[in-house]
Amino acid sequence: MKKSEATRLDILQKAFELIYTNGYQTTSVDEIIATTQVTKGAFYYHFKTKDEMGLAIINELMIPNFKNTFIEPFQNIVNPLDAIYDLMYNLLMENDTLKVEYGCPASNFTQEMAPWNIDFTKALNTLSLQWENTMIEAIEKGKEKGLLKADVEAKEVAVFVLSGYWGVRNLGKLENSKSIYLVYLKGLKSYFETLK
Repeated sequence: MKKSEATRLDILQKAFELIYTNGYQTTSVDEIIATTQVTKGAFYYHFKTKDEMGLAIINELMIPNFKNTFIEPFQNIVNPLDAIYDLMYNLLMENDTLKVEYGCPASNFTQEMAPWNIDFTKALNTLSLQWENTMIEAIEKGKEKGLLKADVEAKEVAVFVLSGYWGVRNLGKLENSKSIYLVYLKGLKSYFETLK
């Protein structure tokens, strides 16, 4: 990796950490520059604006990480409901990167930026749709194998899981406690039993 590329990646990673902790709107370019210890000129060499940098965070950091975390677990699965539950459990209870007090980075970005910036909305929608479509495909395959009832609506299940995840992340942030995650996981398990 060239020095210029390494500097750009360092800016994105440190800016992501600041934004995840403090929010996009309240994180200033000056704070990002101070944290990365690059010059203002170096920052603006890589990004014309803060929003350009924000989009780069979504497209270059979050989307690839999202694929690794949210999409790849569905490759070569046996039971889609087990795979979804295991992913939810891991994300909520075992993932060290996602902190309960800060919620879900994608959800935070969506709440802060989707109403104000169409480019953010499109990029974040790509994240959401990839996960939704991956779950839908897995559920449809599960139906074909006879693991789920034939009348299960795959999109309905995927939207329920996705919205539940984003919602419980926000509740966890409000309560600053993982205990609400356990309530969600128990309810998710009960819901999945009705689909078999």
